[in-house]
Amino acid sequence: MLIDSFNRVHNYLRISLTDNCNLRCFYCMPEEDYEFTPHSRLMQPEEIESLAKLFVDNGVSKIRLTGGEPLVRKDAADIILRLAKLPVKLTLTTNATRLHDFVNVLEEAKVSSLNISLDTLDSDKFNIITRRDSFKKVMDNIHLMIDRNFHVKVNVVVMKGMNEHEINDFVAWTKDVPVHVRFIEFMPFEGNRWTSNQVFTWKEMLEEISRKYSPVALKGDIHDTAKKYSIEGHKGTFAIISTMSSPFCAGCNRMRLTADGKMKNCLFSQEETDLLTALRKGDDVLPLIQDSIRSKAKELGGQFTKDFEKIHTEDLHNRSMISIGG
Repeated sequence: MLIDSFNRVHNYLRISLTDNCNLRCFYCMPEEDYEFTPHSRLMQPEEIESLAKLFVDNGVSKIRLTGGEPLVRKDAADIILRLAKLPVKLTLTTNATRLHDFVNVLEEAKVSSLNISLDTLDSDKFNIITRRDSFKKVMDNIHLMIDRNFHVKVNVVVMKGMNEHEINDFVAWTKDVPVHVRFIEFMPFEGNRWTSNQVFTWKEMLEEISRKYSPVALKGDIHDTAKKYSIEGHKGTFAIISTMSSPFCAGCNRMRLTADGKMKNCLFSQEETDLLTALRKGDDVLPLIQDSIRSKAKELGGQFTKDFEKIHTEDLHNRSMISIGG
């Protein structure tokens, strides 16, 4: 097992397949003309499989594939089917633009749950946020996956002045559609021009929803990142990921592997451990993984606290979100 100095067992690995994406969401990608990592520097399918197996052999029971947009990789299907052979729960985070091409692959790999990024239900605003005209395709694919009996979670990054007034529109969507909406507090990353006054907090979201509905808190798990709620008569649910105002680090069981093979023991960690170079040299990678986990900070990468109003982004050292992996 992989256990840190705070006795947290780590059994959940997020693997980024690429930092490439066919959308250009401003809070994730710093610039329109972002320079993507050359293919030779990305983990190759057999390298992803080898590293994933090493993690699984040391207690990992869940793997999530992320990006960028993971499905823009030409060998994405090969990677998915390779990892499907491991004794883990395999899941995927996607922007949904290419899901129609991967339904059969995901079913063959027994991927039953998907996280789909969608920050607005307004097509014009979607174009502004993503700088691409793909709203209809995304919505069509969300409903396609629901019709094919996938468990669909929709991730909504809530930003003051951008989409906070749409919260109840998303909740209304859950009434007749079995979609599970997850509202996410806006987080700081390199190049996303984050400021504390853009954060719409968990309590503010719940107050907004409670003006129209009577949400009921659902029982959670120590490893949950989201505070979950149901509304009587609704087929779906909603949840809030309160990273900034109410962190959930005490039960953290997550690790990240970037597309270029760097291990991050926290989304906000400044330090990274180069597993890919060690693997290519034939070195023993496990001690590197164990050392990374043992050095994990108590909360938020050791870079800030839940007093997010006091954060100065110029003092934070981290990658952009697209480079880390969603």
